[in-house]
Amino acid sequence: MRLSLITAACLSLRSTLAVFLDEAYHVDYHFALLGQPQDDTTFFHQPNPASKASLIYTLSERGVLGAVNPRDGSLVWRQVLAQDVGRANASFLRAGEDQDAVVGGVGNRVAAWSAGEGRLVWDHHAPGPLEDVEILEIGDGKDSTSTKDAVVLSSGDKPVVQRLDGATGAVKWQHQLDGVDAPYQLSASTTQVFAILLHKTMLGYYKIRVISLDPVTGKKTDEYTLSSENELATADTIISVGANSASPIIAWTDSTHSALKVNIIGTKTVSSFNIEKHDGKAVERVRLHAPYHTNSLPHFLVHYETASSHWAEVYHVDLKKSKISQAYTLPKVSGKGVFSTSNSDANVYFTRITASEVVTVSSVSHGVLGRWTINGFGVASGSDEVVEPISAVSEVSVKGDQVSAIRSAVLLSTGDWVLERDGKTAWQRPESLADTVSATFTTPQEVQELKHSLEIEAHSNVVSAYVHRITRHMHELQRLPLYLAKVPASVVGSFLGTSTDAGAASDPFGYHKVIACATKGGRIVALDAGDPNRILWSRTVTLIKDGAAARVTQPKIDSCPGVFDVRDESLGPHISVSLNATNGEVVPKGCPPSTAVSAPQGVQYTLKDGALEAGQVGKIDSPSLWDFVPAENERILSLIPRPVNDPVASIGKVLGDRRVLYKYLDTNLALLATAKDTTNTAYFYVLNTVSGAILYSAIHAGVDLSAPISSIISENWFAYSYTALSSDSTSKGHHLVVGEMFESLIPNDRGPFSNQANFSSIESTASPWTLSHTYQIPEPISKLTVTRTQQGITSRQLLAVLPSSNSIVGIAYTILDPRRPVDRDPTKDEQGEGLIRYAPTIEFNPNWYLNHQRELVGIDNVVTSPALVESTSIVFAYGLDIFGTRLSPSFGFDVLGKGFNKFQMLATVAGLFVATLVVAPLVSTSMIDELLQDKKSADNCDVTGYKEASQCPMAVRLSEG
Repeated sequence: MRLSLITAACLSLRSTLAVFLDEAYHVDYHFALLGQPQDDTTFFHQPNPASKASLIYTLSERGVLGAVNPRDGSLVWRQVLAQDVGRANASFLRAGEDQDAVVGGVGNRVAAWSAGEGRLVWDHHAPGPLEDVEILEIGDGKDSTSTKDAVVLSSGDKPVVQRLDGATGAVKWQHQLDGVDAPYQLSASTTQVFAILLHKTMLGYYKIRVISLDPVTGKKTDEYTLSSENELATADTIISVGANSASPIIAWTDSTHSALKVNIIGTKTVSSFNIEKHDGKAVERVRLHAPYHTNSLPHFLVHYETASSHWAEVYHVDLKKSKISQAYTLPKVSGKGVFSTSNSDANVYFTRITASEVVTVSSVSHGVLGRWTINGFGVASGSDEVVEPISAVSEVSVKGDQVSAIRSAVLLSTGDWVLERDGKTAWQRPESLADTVSATFTTPQEVQELKHSLEIEAHSNVVSAYVHRITRHMHELQRLPLYLAKVPASVVGSFLGTSTDAGAASDPFGYHKVIACATKGGRIVALDAGDPNRILWSRTVTLIKDGAAARVTQPKIDSCPGVFDVRDESLGPHISVSLNATNGEVVPKGCPPSTAVSAPQGVQYTLKDGALEAGQVGKIDSPSLWDFVPAENERILSLIPRPVNDPVASIGKVLGDRRVLYKYLDTNLALLATAKDTTNTAYFYVLNTVSGAILYSAIHAGVDLSAPISSIISENWFAYSYTALSSDSTSKGHHLVVGEMFESLIPNDRGPFSNQANFSSIESTASPWTLSHTYQIPEPISKLTVTRTQQGITSRQLLAVLPSSNSIVGIAYTILDPRRPVDRDPTKDEQGEGLIRYAPTIEFNPNWYLNHQRELVGIDNVVTSPALVESTSIVFAYGLDIFGTRLSPSFGFDVLGKGFNKFQMLATVAGLFVATLVVAPLVSTSMIDELLQDKKSADNCDVTGYKEASQCPMAVRLSEG
């Protein structure tokens, strides 16, 4: 599935110089995401009233407010209002007509932002949680400002309605509500502000209570209760409370969706309409679509959905008689569909979007004003899941009596956000990736199959291996036409130096590994690590438990060669499904248990009653290997085991004088972090995961336990970071601690390990010698990881996520080396090792920032994987944004750089070859002419005529012997 958007998502980010100009913005990529848009907080709006150009605004489920360019899907601006909103929490986004501002609210905060630039205009904190935010389209008569005010409804101990100045956010008036009924929503007409409250009866039903307020003074002018008893068993059946329309309405249904009730707010009359069943199937969902402008026609549409079909009814409101009547019905259509509302002056238009077409009608009559055929949204790759629209917003262009053009921003069931322009997909944003909770790498299935075939041939006898190879080549001949079609482009790319990333099918450097991203909704999305412009496949995963299918809600994903293994912690550790890495299809056999476990040597950990319990993988009833019980009031923060695939190229560190310090190498290591809240103390332990022995410990007092504490362990060293509280002698600061473990601190000596032929983690009592340094850093670190290469020969880089600056930095280990000399300059031998003098602070060099000038928002984790070339490590970061790059900590010593001019090299070789062909005959002719001249001189040479024989030509001297 091609995603032109993934490139467009970064168009708003300007370029900048990086350390390597030929790699910046070429080997890395960035998806600036918003999260899945919410239906009631997404709309088209013109940021400049003098221009007809619109932007798409949304406040997503992730709590991110942003503006998207409808032309190409690029992000214009965004602001993070909350870490995660979710469907259960209240969030609001409103825009006044002809206003250069949008007003958003999350939690108890309301803020106004410049619609064109995303600049904060004002900020206000309500006294309690927000229940509604609306734009008041009418003035207060006190000033002539054109900025429209906002009205805010908040709950809590003292529910209140407030009117906020549209220019400053100051409170103009507020009306205190009694705490008996629950505040639900606000509405406004051209003359009144209405507060809607829910009164719970003795039988558990709800009555709708309406309070009318004067928009100028905020004083109550009227109050009444609608007759809704025995109908509203839950607030979820209230389908709409209209706001800012010429005639605001409130609509609800009973729990069985058998009747629709509608009230014109400000009147006590309730109109009732029967909801008909189609094909005997019950209505599962009812939605109402109405305009949000005071000058719009008082028309609205009600959308009905069953399990297999949908239809809609359009209603008109008679303002003079305060009467509601059904105008017409849009016919039932099989499958899922969505509706959207658009305005053009006072006219209202409704647009239906299905998998096959886009149809627009006027609210006045059912005649079709525009129809566009679309090819459908297809089937999700890797499964038979049919892609369906979930919600949409539209903008129409009207010429005469027809809708000449339409563009609709549609959220699909896959989590992608697409724009349909006249029935054609203009762009696509993979917003489902903003919910990624787990990610991992693996090789494509084709690569793994070839590797397996080669292993079979290597371990077979000569005859079997020969037959197997012939058979394999016969199968490969089927792909010969495709290979020949790619040869011209490959040759041209070789000349121009652009053939490094040839795709997963031809990946000699291992850059095109498959990355699987598991989202919290149970969707698995596979990306090509070397080609960010496309998604390989996407599918929703279900697991079978007790014979029933259950959708994955808490996915965890592991990998082995060519396969992804997906499980859900809530369903049990042994219930999983395995997917083909190339196409996402379910495969019968997944990863071996030892491969799918993240902890070393098959040890799994359980946090039970505040204590850490270690046991063997797959042995539920077996006794625990060991327990770690923290001290009183001490809680466990994290346990980071040494990675399973952590190759070590050398068992020792070679010193400048060629002596060796032997590393303490043990695959059974883990770094445990605990905290004691009563004393603001953090504890760090290096454990042996087989015996449970503590090999190293450190205590840090005065730690800010509300700030992130991150840690990592690799090879024979570990690192962790924390934030220290301010004291009388020191200010608040952020610290990074690095420790390295050795068998002995004496060169060429292995200490207590030297006399041991075999080593046992359980019986050994020897502990490593540990050196450590503490550095003060300019900002906190939320996550630490380390680069990985194929053989571990390349120097490692410590990768740190910086949430304050929305960045990721890569710190070379030489900067962090605990052997840096203290209070003295390094000796000549230490200089040869690359050691520098210890300094207590580390300032992050601009060259260390992997994201260059990009802003990486909401990064939760970073995973790394080795490429096939030893110099390179592949990096992938996820959270709200998605970021990927390739790093060469010791430079690209085994691959030519992107700037290498192959054409110039080949031209030079060709030129030398041509020159050789041209010059060779000339040299040969010159030599022959010289010999002929010498022979002629020799015929006329009289040796006796020379004073010395050396003066005679060579030919004469040779002839005279």
